Amino acid sequence: MKTFKALESVKTEEGNKVSIIEKSISDLPEGDLLIKVNYSSLNYKDALSASGSPGVTRNYPHTPGIDAVGIIEESNNSSFKEGDSVIVTGYDLGMNTAGGFGQYIRVPSSWAIPLPAGLEEKDSMCLGTAGLTAGLSVFALDKHNSHQGFDGTSSIVSGSTGGVGSIALMLLSKLGSNVTAITGKDSQEELLKNLGASEVVSREGLSEMTRTPVGKSIWDFGVDVVSGNILTLMLASLKPGGAVACSGMVGGPSFESSIFPFILRGNALLGIDSVEISIEQKTQIWNNFASDWSLDLSHTVREVNLENLDAEISTILKGGQVGRVLVNLN
Repeated sequence: MKTFKALESVKTEEGNKVSIIEKSISDLPEGDLLIKVNYSSLNYKDALSASGSPGVTRNYPHTPGIDAVGIIEESNNSSFKEGDSVIVTGYDLGMNTAGGFGQYIRVPSSWAIPLPAGLEEKDSMCLGTAGLTAGLSVFALDKHNSHQGFDGTSSIVSGSTGGVGSIALMLLSKLGSNVTAITGKDSQEELLKNLGASEVVSREGLSEMTRTPVGKSIWDFGVDVVSGNILTLMLASLKPGGAVACSGMVGGPSFESSIFPFILRGNALLGIDSVEISIEQKTQIWNNFASDWSLDLSHTVREVNLENLDAEISTILKGGQVGRVLVNLN
């Protein structure tokens, strides 16, 4: 039976430990598609799974990795054939189903999307779930604005040096919005300006610019991955009819707000889920990135192999990740 290399997390008395092991194809769960994984990416949820964070992964030993792109080697679904390149993100991949930090995965065909023409495998994982989430956020904001586009608008993005934030910043800038980047990393101002930010503001600076329950109308749109006080301040500072798309909780699972932004300015808070949304929605966003939303992420991505991944997991858990981490499994 064919074997392959995978990162495995194991629970110990001292906490979870990760190592690179040899696994057998027969170890994989049932599924319609056997996929040779060429690239994955590192997301915060992967780090939580690898470190044994409560409520993320139920059973260990486990191979994390919520993202994967690769070639189908076996298919039991006539819609997919051997040799097809496919993207798999979200659903249960990497959570309780062996994920993209292994050279092979076996998954239901309902989780897979054909790699769109115009998008290379490597580029798709430079985006990964972070890019998908950023894309869903921008799409939701555009829909809220009756698809009038972003040209000449003003936007604010939190967590702007991270995966979702940096890609949302780049995308909104590409689409014509003047983007204010919020960051806790003062040393990254030049990077954020290079990504397209028209203004870079510290978390403390945001508190000085705004006030609650409603303050000065500053931004048309917001993309928030932090929650907590950052989301509170963003909601209090929107222009009439504006909206914030929220997808993360790095700053905690709760935030404070009054009813005033919603009834005095008609503002909206849009929740973004990139895991359980329909395959049709995912396909639309990936197709957008293959065409009108094409981004050059090469200067924001660090490429590693499985052997170097443990160090990157520690970095992201400490809040030190900047940009994206691409995992090469070839």
